[in-house]
Amino acid sequence: MEIIQIVGLGIIATILTLVIKEQKPLFAFLLTVFTGVIIFLFLIGKISSIIQLLEKLAEQSNIDMVFLKTILKIIGIAYIAEFGSQIVRDAGHESIASKIELAGKILILYMAIPIITVIIETIIKLLPT
Repeated sequence: MEIIQIVGLGIIATILTLVIKEQKPLFAFLLTVFTGVIIFLFLIGKISSIIQLLEKLAEQSNIDMVFLKTILKIIGIAYIAEFGSQIVRDAGHESIASKIELAGKILILYMAIPIITVIIETIIKLLPT
């Protein structure tokens, strides 16, 4: 039922932003950013639980923790880049938002190189010589 609280907060913030936007656009933008941060903070506990569960599963499966941590970092980069680009897009700066998304994609690719390397090496080992 937490989704009802999140959606309710989002709808209330949207209505307030629309009302305030004509008089005080800066305040409306700050309200939008504040609402996004509140929603993110509301989810921190859930994110922590997911990370702990994934770490536990990785240990049970004898998966190298370096890979799990890299994947979690990649997921984090994706979410942060999306969050940041949406805030900038809400402020009306599409070009900057696109650059944030591009930076996120490049960082994700950079972080994935060790995993891609291991996958390719494993495939090469499986191929007959």
